[in-house]
Amino acid sequence: MTLRAATAAAVLAATALLGLAPLAAAAPGGPVPQPEAATAENRAAAERAATAPDTLATLSRFFAREGKVSLTAAQPRIEGGAIPVNHLSPEFVAGRAGAPVARLEFLASRAVSSDGQQAALWTARTEAGWQVVNIATGDDEFRYARLGAQKLPGGTVFREPQIDAWYVTGGSRVLPLDEDAVRAVGAGGTSLDAYRARVAGAYGDKLPGSSYAARGMAGGYAEVPAGGDATPVAAAAAGAGALALGGGGLLMVRRRRAVGA
Repeated sequence: MTLRAATAAAVLAATALLGLAPLAAAAPGGPVPQPEAATAENRAAAERAATAPDTLATLSRFFAREGKVSLTAAQPRIEGGAIPVNHLSPEFVAGRAGAPVARLEFLASRAVSSDGQQAALWTARTEAGWQVVNIATGDDEFRYARLGAQKLPGGTVFREPQIDAWYVTGGSRVLPLDEDAVRAVGAGGTSLDAYRARVAGAYGDKLPGSSYAARGMAGGYAEVPAGGDATPVAAAAAGAGALALGGGGLLMVRRRRAVGA
């Protein structure tokens, strides 16, 4: 894992299994509740939030942040509809009977700059309604959704945020979609039971109510890459840069590895 990838993983490391929504502390009024389902109504609300004037203005600043394009020339646009993004479920890790391996974490909309830069807008229902709660560089959410549909039609694509690994699951199998997932479960994937045993061993002592959570270790650290240093969550978020949107919600830039890196 490269240092850039470690920084990416650090920003969200351990949050899902500690019962914290992504960037919950940044949402006005408290934690961001999980969307109940990716219904047509919820998708429409997410798309309205993604295309709001304040969001597009923030996207212009986001795409211009490193001087790759000017603020006025960025002209961001939203392409396609909002898609569901699933993360590994803490109920599954805890071994709760009937718990699915993944749960809906947020809805993502693809943003594109005039110079071709891409980003994902993470949208969730907050106490103030549907809002964009994060902007993430790249197209991971959409790329892995496509790869998962190709590899296992009808399967559920999900992310294990602690190691930045993407999978698709269906029936009794869990199949890898990226190199991190291959390192975790092998190129041929694994059974659902074997995957549950692995994540329970890795994260079972970090669930809500655990001593780990009680010590305030929600941020955590990414795995240390060979020859590099892991980056604490707070430092990674601050180093990546923060942008304010509308009524005080905080959008954190999450950097990720380039395709093929």
